[in-house]
Amino acid sequence: MTAEEKITRLFHKACADYCLLEDGDRILVAVSGGKDSLELIRLLGRQQRILKPRIEVEAAHVVMDNIPYDADRTYLMDFCEGNGVRLHILHSFFDESTDRRKTRCFLCSWNRRKTLFEYARDNAFNKVALGHHQDDFITTMLMNMTFEGSTSSMQPKMPMRHYPLSVIRPLCLIAEEQIREVAGTLGFEKQKTPCPYETKTRRKDIEDVFHQLEAMNPEARYSLWRCVMKNGQSARV
Repeated sequence: MTAEEKITRLFHKACADYCLLEDGDRILVAVSGGKDSLELIRLLGRQQRILKPRIEVEAAHVVMDNIPYDADRTYLMDFCEGNGVRLHILHSFFDESTDRRKTRCFLCSWNRRKTLFEYARDNAFNKVALGHHQDDFITTMLMNMTFEGSTSSMQPKMPMRHYPLSVIRPLCLIAEEQIREVAGTLGFEKQKTPCPYETKTRRKDIEDVFHQLEAMNPEARYSLWRCVMKNGQSARV
């Protein structure tokens, strides 16, 4: 079985196991320009051509006007169009002086999400799809354990409190390395200018810890994933 076939199988399993797709869904996909969001576009774009469940898929790329990173928007437009998905370009920014207690990465992420969710709400989408893979779920839990004393993490499907939307993460069962392999095989283009701060975060350090755990025990991924799901279930009780 090829990496592409494995990813497709895991995508369908996640959608079925966690009830991510339902008839009549209008889904807005967050497209950063990285390999994960491109693979999500490819999978959901193909899924919307299937009769059941009947879904509509569009995408949005949020440009942070005060952060010096850049994606090739022409490539993103062509990629989305080639997968039958319309792409919207949105703009946002933030003022660091308004809250100096928050890091630049936090403010950037918070404002990108706010822009995305408001656009989804105002344009009659009921779900927002994010390209987090299994490594992201596990890393988030390890970060919260290390710095917050909590075992919480992301979940495959999460209704939002302040918007009439649900967030879905259809790549939740897929390892980052599998996506990287498919991205190389299919020739996904990388961002023109990566975020200059992305390699200077605690998340990158925790990712390295996760890889060390996998080197110690090849089954560590599956044990940690069970913890993520167990904690998500207990949080809903």
